[in-house]
Amino acid sequence: MMLQADEPDDYVIATGETHSVREFLDEAFGLLDLDWKEYVETDPRYYRPAEVDLLLGDASKARARLGWEPKVDFKQLVHLMIEQDLELARHETAQKTEDASLVNKVRWGAM
Repeated sequence: MMLQADEPDDYVIATGETHSVREFLDEAFGLLDLDWKEYVETDPRYYRPAEVDLLLGDASKARARLGWEPKVDFKQLVHLMIEQDLELARHETAQKTEDASLVNKVRWGAM
């Protein structure tokens, strides 16, 4: 829609929702049936000194000028992210298994 607009412009594409890191962790680790508190550590050294209190994308311009509406909500987005990461992990595991098999074939002269 942005590329087909008559005039170029900047648009914010956002759901208009705000979520904490804790909510993200709850959702992501919950999809994997894991407790994030067992895997995630907080280190105050990495806190930003001038942290903003609220980050919230305003897509009203995209909505008004382009008729754009979000189709994916927070939970769906987290689910899509986890599924993609799992697929990448499956692919990497399969590739490592295939590579190890090939190394063994070469090592034992089966090639």
